Amino acid sequence: MILVCGGIKGGVGKTTLATNMAVMRANDGMDVLLVDADDQGTASDFTAIRNQAKAEKGGAGYTSIKLHGAAVRSEVTRMAKKYDDVIIDVGGRDTAGQRAALSVANVYVIPFLPGSFDVWTLESVGKLVEEARAFNETLKAVCVINRADAKGSDNAEAAAIAKETPGLEFIDAPMGNRKAFRSAAANGLAVTEVKPSDLKAIAEVKKLYKLLFDI
Repeated sequence: MILVCGGIKGGVGKTTLATNMAVMRANDGMDVLLVDADDQGTASDFTAIRNQAKAEKGGAGYTSIKLHGAAVRSEVTRMAKKYDDVIIDVGGRDTAGQRAALSVANVYVIPFLPGSFDVWTLESVGKLVEEARAFNETLKAVCVINRADAKGSDNAEAAAIAKETPGLEFIDAPMGNRKAFRSAAANGLAVTEVKPSDLKAIAEVKKLYKLLFDI
């Protein structure tokens, strides 16, 4: 599978999602390629930290490369057959790299926060998806709430808007605003690897993982 974690709004958890999925797939025995197509390079920074943390066990457990612009399409097309899964982390803007990634993706996942500014960007993402389907007819695009509020109506209101957004499918697998995700990332780990375990965070990310990979 080629999975793209993207959107056109920064700071919504794309890299957290991409790195957790890459680690979890690798821990499940898959040969994974993590592509950092974001100019900020956060996925590459995560991998560097992980390589140090896991040095005694052979490193990150997956392959990581940086790609930009049109090279995302050409290089992923060339390399995809060598891996079970390719996970692409793109920047939070409508860039050439993101469009290139969508042209080869099987699944495009868009995390968004349960706030008005984030929710309203989904309409623009839906239009981006419809344009991408002119070149990639089988592209599946899904959106999921990240940093969900523990209380209040914001989650439900955001979900309702997402469900009505053309071109996107809403996945009911919200991830909460939990310290465990931040702590895990800072140590080059998936949230499933952190000790002591945050059982709620693990349950959330596993639910999304199973839905994305049809397990």
